[in-house]
Amino acid sequence: MRQTFDETTDRSFGPKHVPLIRQAMAEQALDGFLVPHEDEHQNEYLPEANDRLAWATGFTGSAGAAVILKDKAAVFVDGRYTLQVRDQVDESLFEIRDLVEGGVPAYLETAAARGQAIGYDPRLHSPDALARIRAAVEKAGATLKPVTKNPLDAAWGAARPAQPQAPVVPHPLEYAGEESGAKRARVGEAVAEKGADAAVLTAPASIAWLFNIRGGDVIRSPLPLAQAILRKDGSARLFLDPAKVTPDLPAWLGNEVSLETPDQLEGALASLKGQKVLVDASQSSAWYFDTLEGAGAQTIRAEDPCALPRACKNAVEIEGAHKAHVRDGAALARFLHWLATEAQVSLPDEKTVVTKLEGFREATGALKDLSFDTIAGAAANGAIVHYRPTERLNRRTEAGSLLLVDSGAQYLDGTTDVTRTVAIGEPSREMAERFTLVLKGHLALARIRFPAGTTGSALDALARAPLWMAGLDYDHGTGHGVGSYLGVHEGPQRISKAPNSVALKPGMIVSNEPGYYKEGAYGIRIENLQYVTAAKEIDGGERPMLGFETLTLAPIDRRLIVVEMLSPEERAQMDAYHARVLREVGPLVDGEVKTWLTEACAAL
Repeated sequence: MRQTFDETTDRSFGPKHVPLIRQAMAEQALDGFLVPHEDEHQNEYLPEANDRLAWATGFTGSAGAAVILKDKAAVFVDGRYTLQVRDQVDESLFEIRDLVEGGVPAYLETAAARGQAIGYDPRLHSPDALARIRAAVEKAGATLKPVTKNPLDAAWGAARPAQPQAPVVPHPLEYAGEESGAKRARVGEAVAEKGADAAVLTAPASIAWLFNIRGGDVIRSPLPLAQAILRKDGSARLFLDPAKVTPDLPAWLGNEVSLETPDQLEGALASLKGQKVLVDASQSSAWYFDTLEGAGAQTIRAEDPCALPRACKNAVEIEGAHKAHVRDGAALARFLHWLATEAQVSLPDEKTVVTKLEGFREATGALKDLSFDTIAGAAANGAIVHYRPTERLNRRTEAGSLLLVDSGAQYLDGTTDVTRTVAIGEPSREMAERFTLVLKGHLALARIRFPAGTTGSALDALARAPLWMAGLDYDHGTGHGVGSYLGVHEGPQRISKAPNSVALKPGMIVSNEPGYYKEGAYGIRIENLQYVTAAKEIDGGERPMLGFETLTLAPIDRRLIVVEMLSPEERAQMDAYHARVLREVGPLVDGEVKTWLTEACAAL
């Protein structure tokens, strides 16, 4: 569980591994090969055995892609990773390209040559992504060719780690809040309403939620790698490696769920001949569509039927989230007290910061895992959005600088994700002013009321407006969904500039995390988790409104707030939040920590 500071890749990975991949490509008469970040389950965070992009290029971010051609190659990343990719990838071998603006299709449109064959593994790409790539490849006069044997896997060979086999265990009703049978029945009804006889489920989070099980195949997430076929009557076939099956699992799943091995999956798909089968084209790879349609089934493209009900947490899950955040808040209070006192003198390095915070969470006795590797960016490292301290990059905190700490925990009753930016020594006026602009955006998103049907995309500008008015912005989303003892990043909802058609609904948990990053100097981010709930009635209002209830309970560094930049409403909101932190977390701490927390939560 402990976070390590080892680097799993280095800049030599590309020069060492690309020639091996090209040799394997040549054996299959391929002129190019697509390397997505995603694995067979379209995971964001990957088991080591499935992190093909990292092995091929050295890049370890949670989103990206690569194209390897016979005589050139490119790596694609989004705005979060523009600094990280240049540190990890050999630019003499790989051209660095934008993943969002144009991305892989735009590159192949000009880089692929007429008559070339560009290979892809159909188990790793969604059909929608492939359609865009195919159009670009064909425009260049080349062809897109599926492979049955992945040349990268062949090049990796015996050195490739084994697939994970973590035990799969029941997730008790006291945390799940709804029996699996009830979930399967209502999701089955939704499948039938789409005109389908069955649905193929490949997202580990959906399978964990639907069957009320948890695993450990994916780093920092209690997810089992598995597949399932859910029939419209609520019965199901679950395909799980027998090595993962614990003694209590068959009885927990019940008679309506048959446990089968992954080797039986292809035959099970073929048995759906003549039936209508729902498959999510954004979650399930092209292989599923090819296999089903090749067997004579009719595929219906629709969203994973578990995604929306999984996102809308029930009352038990929301209560669990509250308890998890109070517990986590006490650990954070002890950590922030340490940062505000001892660390101001000792000026610890980033590794010490990470280890200290993890120790406070372990001391709760309830920590199951981190929800992601802690980001602790001192001074200039804070400007690297998804930075992770390593032995090589480790930096000491400095007087007159900022420290950005983004961290989270996995508890049986909830998943946390919180970012605090703390002044080390005396911050500059610029630091405080830009922190306050970020805070104003954070407060605006926390207090907004909105009618049913509103999407996160419609709210995103609220968090950015104070920065925009100063000519500033940030290159990441403002909010992502969060699971209930599941993945720390969860859809289908999100708050970002990118269009999103999913309305925010009661029970959805989202992050609120605007930021500002000055390359080579410092980074600022303020992140709380909050959930959608009915807002109090407004006098004279004509429509019912929704709003957000904040879950995260941790003081915000008052030394970085320029109070005169806040409106009276913002000051009152900030004071009310800090009063709540003290009221709910205060009873769990004592002594010097309690004294410090009282001061940290004092009215502005």
